[in-house]
Amino acid sequence: MKISEVWVDAFGRVRDATHRVLDGASRDVLTSRPDPDANTIAWLVWHLTRIQDDHVADIAGVEQQWTTGGWYERFALPFTSGATGYGQSREEVARVDVDASLLLGYFDAVHEATVRYVGRLGDDDLDRIVDERWDPPVSLGVRLVSVVEDDLQHVGQAAYVRGLVERRALS
Repeated sequence: MKISEVWVDAFGRVRDATHRVLDGASRDVLTSRPDPDANTIAWLVWHLTRIQDDHVADIAGVEQQWTTGGWYERFALPFTSGATGYGQSREEVARVDVDASLLLGYFDAVHEATVRYVGRLGDDDLDRIVDERWDPPVSLGVRLVSVVEDDLQHVGQAAYVRGLVERRALS
């Protein structure tokens, strides 16, 4: 197996899990919170997509789908175009009030751009330093692992929240 195939598979797993968590989810489900400080499914999926878009675009040396694909305007969130969700307050989390089709549209555009990029990578590419602000500096391989790990954790959280919300509705 080539390293590019490993990356395509890893990001494909993020895609599959994201589609499962959004499939058939109403806006009420997407914006429900198990408690007032919990993240919503809508915010979690928006955030994981923003992080993937931001980080992969940076290492690929291209513009983000968020801005070039018109997603910033379509979402019409009260945040700057550079916002990724990092450090947002519970009030800001609540402002991500969008439907599943919009979330999936943006996610799929980012996924396609990511797969286009990682599908061209070879073993030698992974050692390239992409961020010198850390000690040790961050390589391309480490950054990609970080993105996959962050995305999978957030989509797992979204699936957990969906289960809580749906069980609560059945009670």
